Amino acid sequence: MQYTLSPKPLTPKAFAPFGDVVQRSGKPPIMINDNNTERYDSLAKVQLDQSSDTAVINIFRAQPRAMPMRIRMMERHPFGSQSFHPLSGEDYLILVAEAHDSLSPEHLHLFLATADQGINYHKNTWHHPILGLNKVCDFLVIDRKGSGHNCEEFFFNDDVHIQITHRTETYSEGAAPC
Repeated sequence: MQYTLSPKPLTPKAFAPFGDVVQRSGKPPIMINDNNTERYDSLAKVQLDQSSDTAVINIFRAQPRAMPMRIRMMERHPFGSQSFHPLSGEDYLILVAEAHDSLSPEHLHLFLATADQGINYHKNTWHHPILGLNKVCDFLVIDRKGSGHNCEEFFFNDDVHIQITHRTETYSEGAAPC
């Protein structure tokens, strides 16, 4: 079987089944610090399963991916959410699927995130590891730390060929790929 996925623009409505889009638009800021700072409050919630779990902040450095790219595996985190925020001013791809027990190519959705959009995967959302496009990119990652193995991997059968590209004809204004 052959599947080719092209990205659609990342919007809060389209991404809602998988998590939250973290961006400044859509919510008015709260003015703080003597009206000198705009606070965009509660853009996403960190999900933690156990009271002993903690939220941690990491930086992940992603290597650029050659396109088109074959997809062989997906992963998910059953005990907590995971949030990615680009630090390098680059667009990136997000490949996700809802929390199915038996994953298939028909469940996959590919999004193009702009450099000013972060995402927060809900727990159990299948996703591909970071998909940087044009150069080495850093991401601020908010993750769960605690007991138990919080990463499950799913590998597609060798006869299933899933390919992604980063070119699409339906970019929102200002969101064209690099």
